[in-house]
Amino acid sequence: MASLRPLSRRLNLRPLQRAYHSPTDPPPQPYTSNESAILSSALSYVPTTGFTLTSLRSGLSDQGYRPVSTALFPRGPFELVRYHLITQRLSLRDRIVFPDTETSVGRKVRALILARLQGNVDAGVVEKWSEALGWMSLAGNIPASVEELALLSDEMWYLAGDTTVDAGWYTKRASLGAVYAAAELFQSQDQSTDFRDTEAFLDRRLEESRTIGGVVGNLSQWAGFQGVAAVNLARSLGMRI
Repeated sequence: MASLRPLSRRLNLRPLQRAYHSPTDPPPQPYTSNESAILSSALSYVPTTGFTLTSLRSGLSDQGYRPVSTALFPRGPFELVRYHLITQRLSLRDRIVFPDTETSVGRKVRALILARLQGNVDAGVVEKWSEALGWMSLAGNIPASVEELALLSDEMWYLAGDTTVDAGWYTKRASLGAVYAAAELFQSQDQSTDFRDTEAFLDRRLEESRTIGGVVGNLSQWAGFQGVAAVNLARSLGMRI
């Protein structure tokens, strides 16, 4: 399978040695240990059987539960999608550190987006990501999907060192969310070696937004991206789909 790793090596990225959250403010744990074990096991089947009940049942079976115990996860396969999104976001702070303090915020944001996209490659879910997007676009799942995209955007800005609070706070996060979602959707269809077309696509989006500033103008546009208008908005951003 193609990989973004050559890019990571060029950027000289290495694991972060400090905790993002303080000891008095630990990262939230949305799943119990049993739920995490089941979903983690189920996720390992996604490269083969997709974001499906089949994968979920396999994870349950691996952890000693009867396959009919899928009722433990009322959202069904979407819970697999959500688990992947959450765990990838929470682990991002531990996977990347920047080589020097002179690196610009824009370059840090770019590196963070690429690191998060690499997470899809490492998990082996890229070829099944169209299924994930399908689950996220269902009406009942859109709020959770948009919320997770918002949290990812906020995390990236924080890790990039941007702590300003001004009138552009929401716009910057909406813009970054739209850029990332567009790149992720492009990656799910990218057949190029090492996903270099995805990297080039990302650079075009970042250039057009002038370092994450002008892709979207308000939160309604951003929310619409992960909803039923995802494909149309992606096309408006230049994707050939």
